[in-house]
Amino acid sequence: MSAATTTERPADGAGPHLAARIDPITTVRHGALLTWRSLLKIKSNPEEVIGLTFMPLMFVALFVFVFGQAMMGDWQSYRDQIIPGITAQSVIFATIGTGVALNTDIEKGIFDRFRSLPIARSAPLIGAIFGDLVRYLLTVVMVLLVAMAIGYRPEGGIAGVVAAIAVVMVFAFALCWMSAFVGLLLRTPMAVNIFGSIWMFPLTFASSAFVPPERMPGIMSDFAQINPVTKVIEAMRGFLEGTPSSGPLLWTVGWTVAITAVFFPLAVRAYRRRS
Repeated sequence: MSAATTTERPADGAGPHLAARIDPITTVRHGALLTWRSLLKIKSNPEEVIGLTFMPLMFVALFVFVFGQAMMGDWQSYRDQIIPGITAQSVIFATIGTGVALNTDIEKGIFDRFRSLPIARSAPLIGAIFGDLVRYLLTVVMVLLVAMAIGYRPEGGIAGVVAAIAVVMVFAFALCWMSAFVGLLLRTPMAVNIFGSIWMFPLTFASSAFVPPERMPGIMSDFAQINPVTKVIEAMRGFLEGTPSSGPLLWTVGWTVAITAVFFPLAVRAYRRRS
């Protein structure tokens, strides 16, 4: 990532070796080491994983058995319709945790320690985000396992499941940078959580996750059709149903590139100013 190749400024009291230019390969290596650090936090905070897995179970139970029976009179059909939407929603909401965790770590002074180390300035951000993506992958796997336990059978087979997981994880990568920027911009973890939820709710519920856009009224239908989350869900549905379509996939890739291109440099700049 070219944005991460910068001339490192020495921290207060640090030696002159910190002023050396950090090349992209070294930046990736530093990011990988800090990703491992992020994953090791799971041992000390297993409740995070429990929360990431329990919430999807609740969503599956409520939407399939409560709303499915009420809306369609046949929860099995509704189950097949909304599993991609629940999977995407679970991961998208989970990305708020990236911003909350970064904000918490900065408030605790953890990133001040990173400044004294001869590492790329963007490495702590890269490590935090890739570590979170591994945890979010557990969420995706848990949703699909529960769905299969209640009878969901993706027609796309293993290849379709893997492709659908790849689609939502790539999009989650872009949202993590957006969440990181918000986490570095706001002052408290609570503010990050509230602000993140404000824009996550319309993205997920005003999409094709639970209701087809054509059944929505007026402006809501128009918004749902251009909503990036709708494109992600449609791409996932295509792979899971064994009928992939290039249109939603290309839109997903385009949105992912655009969001990353905007919020990656913004997050790195905000981190430099905040830390």
